[in-house]
Amino acid sequence: MAECHPVGFQWVMEAKARGAKVIHVDPRFTRTSALADLHVPLRAGSDIAFLGGIIHYVLEREKYFRDYIVAYSNAPVILREDFGDTEDLGGVFSGLDAAGRRYDNGSWQYEGTEMQAASGQRDTEYDKRTGGDGSLTEAARGEAHGSGGAVIGEGEVERDETLTHPRCVFQVLKRHYARYTPEMVEQVCGVPQDLFRQVCELVTENSGRERTTAFAYAVGWTQHTVGTQYIRAAAILQTLLGNIGRPGGGILALRGHASIQGSTDIPTLFNLLPGYIPMPYAHRNEDLDAFVEAEAAHKGYWGNMRSYLVSLLKAYWGDAATAENDFCFDYLPRLTGSHSAYETTMAQLEGVCKGYFLVGENPAVGNANAKLMRLGMANLDWLVVRDFSLIESATWWKDGPEIETGELRTRDIRTEVFFLPAAAHTEKDGSFTNTQRLLQWHHQAVEPPGEARSDLWFAYHLGRRIREKLAGSTDPMDRPVLDLAWDYPTRGRHAEPDAEAVLAEINGRDAEGRPLSSYEQLEPDGSTSCGCWIYCGVYADGVNQAARRRPGREQDWVAAEWAWAWPANRRILYNRASADPEGRPWSERKALVWWDPDKGEWSGHDVPDFKKDKSPGHRPPEDATGPQALSGTDAFVMQADGKAWLYVPSGLTDGPLPAHYEPQDSPFPNLLYDQQRNPVRQLLSPHPDNRYQPSGDEPGSQVFPYVATTYRLTEHHTAGGMSRWQPYLAELQPEFFCEVSPELAAERNLEHTGWATIVSARGVIEARVLVTDRVAPLTVHGRRLHQVGLPYHWGPNGYSTGDAANELLHLSLDPNTHIQEAKAFAVDIRPGRRPRGPASVELVRAYRARAGIDERTGTEP
Repeated sequence: MAECHPVGFQWVMEAKARGAKVIHVDPRFTRTSALADLHVPLRAGSDIAFLGGIIHYVLEREKYFRDYIVAYSNAPVILREDFGDTEDLGGVFSGLDAAGRRYDNGSWQYEGTEMQAASGQRDTEYDKRTGGDGSLTEAARGEAHGSGGAVIGEGEVERDETLTHPRCVFQVLKRHYARYTPEMVEQVCGVPQDLFRQVCELVTENSGRERTTAFAYAVGWTQHTVGTQYIRAAAILQTLLGNIGRPGGGILALRGHASIQGSTDIPTLFNLLPGYIPMPYAHRNEDLDAFVEAEAAHKGYWGNMRSYLVSLLKAYWGDAATAENDFCFDYLPRLTGSHSAYETTMAQLEGVCKGYFLVGENPAVGNANAKLMRLGMANLDWLVVRDFSLIESATWWKDGPEIETGELRTRDIRTEVFFLPAAAHTEKDGSFTNTQRLLQWHHQAVEPPGEARSDLWFAYHLGRRIREKLAGSTDPMDRPVLDLAWDYPTRGRHAEPDAEAVLAEINGRDAEGRPLSSYEQLEPDGSTSCGCWIYCGVYADGVNQAARRRPGREQDWVAAEWAWAWPANRRILYNRASADPEGRPWSERKALVWWDPDKGEWSGHDVPDFKKDKSPGHRPPEDATGPQALSGTDAFVMQADGKAWLYVPSGLTDGPLPAHYEPQDSPFPNLLYDQQRNPVRQLLSPHPDNRYQPSGDEPGSQVFPYVATTYRLTEHHTAGGMSRWQPYLAELQPEFFCEVSPELAAERNLEHTGWATIVSARGVIEARVLVTDRVAPLTVHGRRLHQVGLPYHWGPNGYSTGDAANELLHLSLDPNTHIQEAKAFAVDIRPGRRPRGPASVELVRAYRARAGIDERTGTEP
């Protein structure tokens, strides 16, 4: 965190100065480790075993917050008799279709409820829920309600608040994690038992009524074939300890740059609409009512999905969206499958995808298996690149690695490439949404130079010109573009759209055009418009709330008047859980919101999750829906049942509980289960340049004996597009390097500051050698393991140049998020520089031959 998020890490150090303990779990000793109370090196790709070991410790030693989990989690809920856990089925869950690489989650449901599909597979349940006539194709997998839980089956769940029923979630959890002992953690992760117990003691001693513990993570957890389950494991642990919805608790997703949270709230994701509303599928005869019936929850705030969606459609199409035409619901694109970045690349290679916009992305070096990205772009008709500098994704056609090897020739590439310079954040108005869900407005300081323009300018004027070209068209296909509400005010000589006007549209308006102040004002009848329901209130009273900057010394510790947080300027989500079932703070020291019986309302430091007058003892009528169906103790108001989920009956494609699986390419067998890899990991169509490696005890795995992981440096940013062109940053980190231990250097004859060649089944790269104690060898499975650290900022362009670490990666993906496994893979390392030209291709082929790799290797369920 100190390395990649130095500004945020300031507050960790503030907490440490006040007595907080800082634990850093990382394969490498970094700047964070140097300032932590405890550094825990572990094998990359083994975090579920590590977290599972802490969960085992909490359950075995009864360190859980019993009153909290009984009241606020699904711990007491009883599961169906036909549910089979990994303990019963050799490392997989019931419902596995191994050949189809998918789960049927019917047996995962609660006793007493009807089946509901995982959110990524709800398409398969469409007929049952709506009476429709089927799906045109298999739906995209893994789209989830990012700010709330998936829909669960209807019916009355059975509960055992003594937590003793053998099929209650709590007992299932205890059995599931019984094997995650300190001894097993040491074997799998390489963490000595004494060090591991120290972590367990520090975490549990700092959790409970009086104290809370926070977890902070970044892509070191997400970029795995089980990345979603990493975060789920942390969520289980934090729920057991009562660390959710309370000050000083939570799980903090540290973002790679200033508005990654914003780019999922108002998404750049193919499968979501703004505010985490699912994108509709390609069904026959699906109308708005059928979509809402299929997707909306019946309890909690997702029960009002129709209001959120209709208001969004009104923001998109204005007066053209009417009740008679389903508010233009038919204008929305439809999913026909998964359309993630990597499937888009496969579509390029297949000749299906003909054009590509790259806005602030550099897949030529920044995506996994970078070679495949370049080959895909070489098969396009046109490519538009918007960035600050001539990044590799704009120049691969003339000087990319495949030009050197002869695999591509510039004169044969038919892709027409357009480079359009982009404005930096200092050159435009706008907002950032950070990991705290905090919208902070930034003001333009200077005009963009030359032909550089903002992304807002580009999108607006591209839309304006396309609309002008289509004017007068009678083709129904053009109506969604022509009917758009596209009347944004502009200013200045470049006709820059007014960013605050866009923010006001996102905030929403009533039928008279007045700004809304809360998403609870949104209506399902078309009388309100709102570009993103969770952002409703950011322009309340016609004032840009995101631009507020009241100093901390002038307000309380919650600092509610510094910018604006979604939803409703609530700074801690699920803050009802900060008080006990009777509405009293669990402790005065950690008081956040509480029930004031004299006033008959919720009071406190933060905006309460509940309506102010909903008492702790409130019990809703049986026929209540939406927020009205929440009881006074349903603290997790976005969830379909109002509870925190220790166990996930619906919403994930790869299991209701996290289980340790080895990475796609691993030099070790899975000691915990017979199942080696995630059985439903997403494998893309076979391609000669995306070969997988043998793993564990399979013949050939010893050809790639070392574990590699990629990471960031303070001096560079992501794939380097914003930093390698800065002379002062290039001087601070001038070359691509690899980190190796002195022991590995001696084993492989690597010289400090010399060259090393690193090889996988996908590619070969070279790097300067940094021999350092920061990457210490570990003892895993009883043998010595060396790990190789690879910063991923480099490419051939800019002042600071080098090979791209992402050349080595495969395309085996997390099935929920379609994200690559960049943080744990197997390689070989040897001294000297890599071969040049066709010889580098031959070296990779020779490694494949030695390992016995073909198109079937690594594709087993």
